[in-house]
Amino acid sequence: MSQSENDKYLTSLGAKAKQASYALANLTATQKHALLKAIGQNLTANKGKILEANCQDVQAAREKGLSDAMIDRLLLNEQRLTSIINDIDNVITLEDPVGAEIESRLLDNGLRLSRRRVPLGVIGVIYEARPNVTVDIAVLALKTGNAVILRGGKETLTSNLALNEAIQSALKSQGLPETAVQLIASPDRTLVTGLLKLDKYVDMIVPRGGQHLQRLCAEQASIPVILGGIGICHLYVHHSANLEKALDVIANAKVQRPTVCNALDTLLVHEAVAQTFIPQICQHLVAQGVRFYGCEKTQTYLNQTHVEPAIEVVSASDETFATEWLSLTLGIKVVDSTSMAIEHIRQFSSGHSEAILTDNIHTANYFMNEVDASAVYVNASTRFTDGSQFGLGAEVAVSTQKLHARGPMGLEALTTYKWLAWGNYTVRD
Repeated sequence: MSQSENDKYLTSLGAKAKQASYALANLTATQKHALLKAIGQNLTANKGKILEANCQDVQAAREKGLSDAMIDRLLLNEQRLTSIINDIDNVITLEDPVGAEIESRLLDNGLRLSRRRVPLGVIGVIYEARPNVTVDIAVLALKTGNAVILRGGKETLTSNLALNEAIQSALKSQGLPETAVQLIASPDRTLVTGLLKLDKYVDMIVPRGGQHLQRLCAEQASIPVILGGIGICHLYVHHSANLEKALDVIANAKVQRPTVCNALDTLLVHEAVAQTFIPQICQHLVAQGVRFYGCEKTQTYLNQTHVEPAIEVVSASDETFATEWLSLTLGIKVVDSTSMAIEHIRQFSSGHSEAILTDNIHTANYFMNEVDASAVYVNASTRFTDGSQFGLGAEVAVSTQKLHARGPMGLEALTTYKWLAWGNYTVRD
């Protein structure tokens, strides 16, 4: 399409979304629940069609030589699709924040003043190779009375079209405008830039993707942007930690699903236990396919152990420590103190998820107070930074910024509030 055609197309999407948002804003809880139930039923009824569409996307990705990590992100199978549908039931059970009164007070001038939660209006979401986002975002947006414009990656376009068709069919069955959820069906990249400028209709942009997408949105949007989704996550093993139990926590953080933003990227190990623990954890992880980048001490301790077969460790650098791996790759660094671990985290963290393993309560509190991230854990895997794990239902994104929303964004993050003032023909003195 030409630029003028793109502008016309986006303007049409925006105007329809804004109009649809008015129909959604005052739906009752019963109406919203019926709508979400209908979406779940439609997705279930169309499982075969959705999975077939996803197979086409996966096959095309393989033919284009996309990485295993990218293919894993875009893959839908029976189990994953069932989990996505089940999450809708979880969202239904969550309390709807819309209409909640945050505070109420009577002013000296006679006004009764309150704040009430209301929908944001229209949300634009730009995401890459995860088709589950199409459903997660649509469900959370509709639960909170928001319309949404979705722009997924070209790698999952066929999957997203099938998912969006099922969602729009459910909207229609409930007497609501199908345009409450719209998918930009063209892979044209200029449409992304255009969406970022659609401030007449769109109230918030949520980019879910890599650093390039985050920076593009931050620099070019004329609409408020929620930044996040980049996870350079650390786990620090203090010398007081239970090293036997630490093995499974670290493995869970790194291996359970290495292609996601809350997976572990760098392991920091206190010098007092490094010589014995690093060979143990590397043997534990290498059997699960993990490869390593390590500091000089890490390499030395592994070489001294004489394990068979030998574990290869590539020399780590500032560049590797600043990398979000999204794969079975782990950086390892030996630190002399908790303060040194915190300094390393401050230098390289993306502010997503950080963790410490320790049985010293004072060290744990010090770490939690000093580390600045959206989620900080003691004796737990970083993999818990997730909307459903936090009891929020499906999540919109994980925000690493500090204004409006931080960490996993659930229902409340998709609302704002308005002031309501009741008077008795009251005038200002």
